Amino acid sequence: MRSSFRTTIPTDGPVKNIVPEPLLPDLVIVSRQRAVCYGRERLSAIVRAALPACVAVSRRLGGPLAGLRAVECSVVGSRAMAKIHRKFLNERGATDVITFPYGEIVVCATVAASRAPEFGHTVTDELALYCIHGLLHLAGHDDLRPADAEPMQREQEKILKSARKSAGRALIRT
Repeated sequence: MRSSFRTTIPTDGPVKNIVPEPLLPDLVIVSRQRAVCYGRERLSAIVRAALPACVAVSRRLGGPLAGLRAVECSVVGSRAMAKIHRKFLNERGATDVITFPYGEIVVCATVAASRAPEFGHTVTDELALYCIHGLLHLAGHDDLRPADAEPMQREQEKILKSARKSAGRALIRT
């Protein structure tokens, strides 16, 4: 399991304890569709900015995210999502996000494009929300019961808001 560690480094003065930042999983975001346009760089910046907060949640809840070496977010179209939805959850039609416990998150660009206006989001921000939702599932959140869905929704909105600000600053610097 990848986690933070403490090391002692000798110096000329007193001994200092150095605690490096906890290791984060590698994050790969892949577009496997061509129908919906979105900001790939912005999506990547938002999800990367959200990752440390999601790993912190994983440490608190005991989900597998903190121990994963890598996470892959695949952006797919509605036909691919419908096939995955049917194959793994035995449900018809496309859905917004499906998360696999080994670190794969599949998000649907077509669903994001249709739902984004309803929430006042861009397609990119809606996709980022789906990726964060998937990361929170890997962190240990569940949303099957309404009592569990509410805290998860509050957490993902808080993380999205913070990550959007951080991503905006990061994109301005580049």
